[in-house]
Amino acid sequence: MVNFTSNTYQMKREILSFSNKISRKLSKPEKKFTADMTYGILASGSCLLTDIVDQLHEQTKKINSVERLTRHLNKGTDPNALRSYLLQIRKLVPDQPVIHIDDSDIIKPDGIKFVSLDLVRDGSKSTFSKTV
Repeated sequence: MVNFTSNTYQMKREILSFSNKISRKLSKPEKKFTADMTYGILASGSCLLTDIVDQLHEQTKKINSVERLTRHLNKGTDPNALRSYLLQIRKLVPDQPVIHIDDSDIIKPDGIKFVSLDLVRDGSKSTFSKTV
């Protein structure tokens, strides 16, 4: 029988240790915020604050936790945290990463709602009815 509780705690420890590496040079409230957001997003699979707070299982009211996270988000990203994050991620990304771009949603012959997305290039060939 698989022990799901120990798997969950092991995964939570790994998430929190990654969060601690990122927030090493931050203040204690900023460290807690980073840990809460990292764990909450991964556990809930959502970036909605209410879903994140549900996964944190805090004793305070939900609205108070959402307001706390909102205040921290309004401050922006601390440059030290960003620098630490980039150093950690650099270790995980290979020297020549593979980047896949799926352009199937942009190239639609009869699409009329693409005006605000980006410059759209028609990748098809010229025909008698359409000159590219």
